[in-house]
Amino acid sequence: MNPFEKLNKVFRNLPVHFAIIAMCVLWVIPTVGLFLTSFRTREAVRTTGWWAIFTPQTQVGGLPEYTQYCASCHGADGKEIPTADLSTPDVVNQFTRAANLLAMLREPVNGGPHLGDPPLPSDTREALNTLALIQEYMLSISGQGKSTTQLTLNNYIDALVGYKGTNDYTSDCEQQVPSTLAKFNCKPSDLLNPEGMGAAFINTIIVTIPATLLVIIFAAFAAYAFAWLDFPGRQWLFALLVGLQVVPLQMSLVPIAQLYAKLGIQSTFLGIWLFHAGFGLPYAIYLIRNFIGGLPREIFESAYLDGANHWTAFRSLALPLAMPAIGALAIFQFIWVWNDFLIAKIFLNTHPVLTVQITNLIDPRGGNWHILTGAAFLSFIIPMVVFFAFQRAFVHGLLAGSVKG
Repeated sequence: MNPFEKLNKVFRNLPVHFAIIAMCVLWVIPTVGLFLTSFRTREAVRTTGWWAIFTPQTQVGGLPEYTQYCASCHGADGKEIPTADLSTPDVVNQFTRAANLLAMLREPVNGGPHLGDPPLPSDTREALNTLALIQEYMLSISGQGKSTTQLTLNNYIDALVGYKGTNDYTSDCEQQVPSTLAKFNCKPSDLLNPEGMGAAFINTIIVTIPATLLVIIFAAFAAYAFAWLDFPGRQWLFALLVGLQVVPLQMSLVPIAQLYAKLGIQSTFLGIWLFHAGFGLPYAIYLIRNFIGGLPREIFESAYLDGANHWTAFRSLALPLAMPAIGALAIFQFIWVWNDFLIAKIFLNTHPVLTVQITNLIDPRGGNWHILTGAAFLSFIIPMVVFFAFQRAFVHGLLAGSVKG
């Protein structure tokens, strides 16, 4: 190959390479950003981007809530009132919690309200959320706050135990806050709190593993039957099975919910296992049947001549040879069930799985948004591990039955 042909080949493949690199960058950068955000404090997330982790800032910039409520009197640096210098740790440490700060602000000053224009939100919960941010900012300008480069596991801990306070679970347990102690034991047993991601993780495991095994077992038997057993209507049944793949599951939600209510299996693990198995079987049978059907007929004929029955041929020949397709199917089914939200929300609302519990972590008024990144990474770490661990079987299984010979 002369130099011009080599150069032509390089430039011909250049757009493909650029497209692949661009897709990787567009996927990796937001994912890395979300991952780093999951380790940052609520104040840092509100005031700076995730890239601030790489810049050694020790003080967060002007907080909008502080500017709105406090800066007009105390100044941007908190030093305008000498008797209430917010840059002094002794003053700031008097208000270690948003509730203490709220109680002080509700006391009149010089015969009038402490905050006149604008006043704090009338809703107590919203006011506490606002003051929690201001309190964190006061710690920052007094030299006690966390820098934008400092990382913390509090978001993950709060997500695991389902904590919805104005502070974080670890700090409130250390300070023995009564409202926290009323709901939590401040012990490892809090990981099983029904409102946390820890309990949801167990529920997701209970749903996903049986739903995946049921599909693999029944699909393997059916695939062998369609590939190597002769019975009337086999081709018509297989064509019907392929057609069932285009039926959207949303069409069956109401009828199946009514049926489950009559049978008494609504909001049970059995009900969701059957639903996932029923809608996973058409594609599963199609995938494994194409793979088993592509195996050399001579292998099975020689086994039959040696006296083997269909069960022996299935167990000793078909299953071992079809493991690449079964592995790919297991990954497909596992990830689909694990990431499912709609079916779990409808048919298992009393035992929330991870995808459902993430939405439950959000306070009705919009609080606790800062722990969503940690909760999201907790939800997809297992599917990611499964995919990369069985990636070779996944790729091999995708090509199952596509090429003969």
